[in-house]
Amino acid sequence: MQRRTFLSLLGSAAAITTTSRASAKPPAMHEPVHRVVSVRTPKVEKSALEHGIELARKSLKTCQTQLTDYTAVLVKRERVGGTLGPHEYMSAKVRPRKISNGQVTQPLSVYLGFLKPSTVKGREVIYVEGQNNGKLVAHEGGIKGRFLPTVNLSPTGPLAMRGQRYPLTEIGLQNLLVKLIERGEQAKQFPDVSATIEENKVVADRRCSILTVTQPTKRPELDFYQAKVFMDDELGLPFRYVAYDWPRHDSQEKLEVIEEYTYLNLKVNVGLADADFDADNANYNF
Repeated sequence: MQRRTFLSLLGSAAAITTTSRASAKPPAMHEPVHRVVSVRTPKVEKSALEHGIELARKSLKTCQTQLTDYTAVLVKRERVGGTLGPHEYMSAKVRPRKISNGQVTQPLSVYLGFLKPSTVKGREVIYVEGQNNGKLVAHEGGIKGRFLPTVNLSPTGPLAMRGQRYPLTEIGLQNLLVKLIERGEQAKQFPDVSATIEENKVVADRRCSILTVTQPTKRPELDFYQAKVFMDDELGLPFRYVAYDWPRHDSQEKLEVIEEYTYLNLKVNVGLADADFDADNANYNF
């Protein structure tokens, strides 16, 4: 059976999304606005970018060696085709890929249950690396979900990628960190790139460090004008990433979001089972 529409995610970083004036909302599920509470004066130093890359590398190692699984309310907003979409809230369950001696011992496994807005509420998506012939399984939410069947889709196919910046195969903290390191190393090549690290901040009730990278010169190989990474001090993991486009003119005050990903209520090593990534789970509506 076929189905017309679907969503698959990202991030990166990725993912992994230029001033704190445009941010994502608390899990109360109103439009995201995080209040940043300063505990001490922002720290600015020449080595801020290198320090940020070191933090990302350390966090990636934590993901690879200590993080078995996690749950969160993922809030995503992306600009696709010049249009910035709405904040989408989804209940996320993730088991990151684990590799031992060159072999995958735990495949990337993802479950997404959409919570908001009403146009996608009730949508569910499951992807398990190496299963279902490499396809994700999904069913629509909202009124359409009452009439459309569950479908299997290629994560990189046109239906799965409609309205998305990244395929679902690139979702998660580990993939976000890989992209952050790649973009940080790239930024080091340009002398006009600047970075700051603000320590002992409180965002969404989490004490964190905020790395801000600004790339004033627009170059074909660069993805953003400014990006902010929010690193949870307790968990040693990023829980928010937002990137902004270059200003269109000197007088532009509010920078425009390119991509924004926030993991609210992040809980790690909760003991997710295979059933959490099975469309036959009685708690799901496939």
